[in-house]
Amino acid sequence: MMEKTMVIGIDVSRDWLDGFGLSGLERFRLANSAEGHKELILMIRQMSGPVHVGFEATGGQEWALWAALVEAGISTRQLPPAQIKAFAMSRGTRAKTDRIDAELIARFMLFRPEAGRTLPSDNLRILRTLTTRRAQIVDMRKRLSMQIAARQKQGISADVEDMDDVLKALLDTQIGDIESRIESVIAQEETTAVKANLLRSIPGIGPVSAAMLIAEMPELGRMTSGEAAAMTGLAPVPHDSGVMRGRRAIAGGRRALRRVLFQAALAAAYHNPMLKPVAQRLKERGKPHKLVIIAIARRLIAIANAILKTGETWRHQPGG
Repeated sequence: MMEKTMVIGIDVSRDWLDGFGLSGLERFRLANSAEGHKELILMIRQMSGPVHVGFEATGGQEWALWAALVEAGISTRQLPPAQIKAFAMSRGTRAKTDRIDAELIARFMLFRPEAGRTLPSDNLRILRTLTTRRAQIVDMRKRLSMQIAARQKQGISADVEDMDDVLKALLDTQIGDIESRIESVIAQEETTAVKANLLRSIPGIGPVSAAMLIAEMPELGRMTSGEAAAMTGLAPVPHDSGVMRGRRAIAGGRRALRRVLFQAALAAAYHNPMLKPVAQRLKERGKPHKLVIIAIARRLIAIANAILKTGETWRHQPGG
């Protein structure tokens, strides 16, 4: 007779781990610290049978716990907040507390045991840190450029203009340095390097978008095209009720990744021989520019998923 798996959901905050174990409907609260993590691991090891732990992605507050659990050999998954929220709505749960969230996470894991992702390798974690940092600095440079443009319209002194130039040059240098480090990290691991070469073979996907796809979406190549679109927030979500048919809109997904895919789609709409005609047809039908780019981005992620799945570089098929 197989032992029953114990499912534990944990709501992770800066200071606390609020947990809920389904088997005995037990609740617990531990500190989100090295000592709290050790206490949790000890508690899990005292349980009979296999244990499966899950928690939401919380912007990095769960990473130390995640690494400690995996190092201890405990099955652990990070779960998408959007899926937990949708599950809560399906159950009619409106209240929100740490304890309720922990129970929801545990019950969601029982409902969808395959959901979520396992801890990335050290190489991928470094890559993700670098791509996130690059995105932050690029955003800073964009805001600075907008401020410079606004000041130029108003008329600015030479001193202020020089300060702006120095700051922009500093940001440019930091972005260049990070991109060099990203290239180095990708080259260090054969699997990552192969993925990068496959992705870069697709017209429209450059070094930055390839690195983001590898770092933020390690599941790519092991899912359906629909799942890939949903994970990036590019799948149209219906808003229907009864006989009423609302507009389809994209929602959820990994925002930073979606931004990079939009940039890649802009390039693909003009330079990818397979996607350029698609963009032209959509424009001829009077579709708005944003809708065209979303459609191209959705096809682009489907192509990337298929290429990583087959392990073959992109080849344009005439008439495809």
